[in-house]
Amino acid sequence: MQPFTEKVVQIIRNIPPGKVMTYGQIAKLAGNPRGARQVVRILHSLSQTYGLPWHRVINAKGEVAIHDEEQSNEQISALKQEGVEFDRQNKVDLLRYRYDHEWNDIDLI
Repeated sequence: MQPFTEKVVQIIRNIPPGKVMTYGQIAKLAGNPRGARQVVRILHSLSQTYGLPWHRVINAKGEVAIHDEEQSNEQISALKQEGVEFDRQNKVDLLRYRYDHEWNDIDLI
């Protein structure tokens, strides 16, 4: 596994229940500020294998980015079960729910 991929997996594993992170935020923490699309691909291909809490990753607008209605509803439901609230436009208040842990190299090993 590539170092960037390893870091992305570790970051996602550590998002606590009731919190979210954005694709871009994860990419930046993993060392590639322009790697949000890579985070999407990693989530898609490795979530099941590594048991990642994929539902805790949303876009920078605070929205669920999955276009498939069934999967989108599954993600929203999973977040609501953890106490994450959505506004009328189905957006998450990132100021309230974004996980902003200060990561260091020890956390990402």
